[in-house]
Amino acid sequence: MNVELNVPLFDMVMCLSDAMDLVSPIVTGHHKRVAYIASSIGRELELSKEEEKDLIIAGALHDAGAFSLNERMDSVNWNISDEVYEETEFFTTGPFYEYVGTISHAELGYHLIKKFNPFVKIAEIIRYHHVPWENGEGKCFKGEKVPLGSHIIHLADAIDILINKETSEEDILSQSKVISKKILQEVGHNFSLELVEAFLSLAEREAFWFDIVSSAIDRTLSKRVEGVNLELNYEGLLSLANLFSQIIDFRNRFTATHSSGVAASAEVLANLVGLPEFKCRQIKIAGYLHDLGKLAVPPEILNKGGKLTRKEFDIIKRHPFYTYKILDRVKGLEEIKIWESYHHERVDGHGYPFHTKDKKLPIEARIMAVADVFTALTEDRPYRKGMSLEKALSILEEMSTGGALDTEVVSILKENSEEIDQFRVKAQTSKAAEYESFWQEID
Repeated sequence: MNVELNVPLFDMVMCLSDAMDLVSPIVTGHHKRVAYIASSIGRELELSKEEEKDLIIAGALHDAGAFSLNERMDSVNWNISDEVYEETEFFTTGPFYEYVGTISHAELGYHLIKKFNPFVKIAEIIRYHHVPWENGEGKCFKGEKVPLGSHIIHLADAIDILINKETSEEDILSQSKVISKKILQEVGHNFSLELVEAFLSLAEREAFWFDIVSSAIDRTLSKRVEGVNLELNYEGLLSLANLFSQIIDFRNRFTATHSSGVAASAEVLANLVGLPEFKCRQIKIAGYLHDLGKLAVPPEILNKGGKLTRKEFDIIKRHPFYTYKILDRVKGLEEIKIWESYHHERVDGHGYPFHTKDKKLPIEARIMAVADVFTALTEDRPYRKGMSLEKALSILEEMSTGGALDTEVVSILKENSEEIDQFRVKAQTSKAAEYESFWQEID
């Protein structure tokens, strides 16, 4: 039996946007608002549906290269008011100027996003989304052509940053004239006249501002991609899941290969357990996505060498819950979502965060749990070297007899440990080379 996956690309993009928002509550909704503003400007310019779709995806993913919390805070951690930044001070001496003075995270985002073939044009938009109109001379920057979409995202990003998020939805209209004034003052320097005129036309409409702060913004964006939204088959979803894992794992060289190791180990284990081929393929996707919620966990906790405090461990416990919630929206991932979100559950019910146990814990989730622990034990971490195969197997057996892991799955892993480890090492070695190549390409 062969079951083909058909997963909407737009839903997966929104999932990644939601995951990036987990870095801090301060950035919540920023990417979707930028996507909406950019697509609205595109509509005002009468761009094609395909171009509008690219603007929406680029807006939703424009900060994908900002791996660390500190860099994300540098990008959007401020609210602007007339009292704080008069005239053009915001753009010439304020945080916006400092932010666009470096496009490192835009370059990182470009090199990540371009690896997914349907996003090649979108990656170009992201690469130059902080190039001011004047610096890019409206057309080129450092010899490279700046896409119109980059200038639109640049403008949309600034508009959203200028909105004071602490005010209520009812007060959004009171900000519109101040924001319009500040944007207009930057014509010819940060923004082109054509794009600003399109924005000013939109700014006259109350509905434009209400949509920006509406809780229904997801539905609005979804309607805008109707007719041009791709559906991903297995190969497409696997490629996108691999991209997701890089955004999650590339925050640190010690975690850069983790998801690839889990995906490889889980796929081989599933095959040895006797699951159908399509289940083995799906569990590989689950391996790439299982730590999606870890974007909510600060790197200093993930990389801590000593024992975690109670509060720190409580933060760790959130990540599979967030993975579940983020992927809950995607039609076609109903099973995969459960397998990956249950990878910290225990057979005896003392895992987290759902305390699912016994027969309610699917065999695929049990495989994921074993693959995750096996990979974590055998790979290098900031605070220790990877364990020997013998020691890792001893710990796995101890965990299975203690009620944490499935005894049958652990037994199959022990019987085939060298074969499974070879697949893990091969996958992680390949990903490590990709990680090094990624940074060399940028340097």
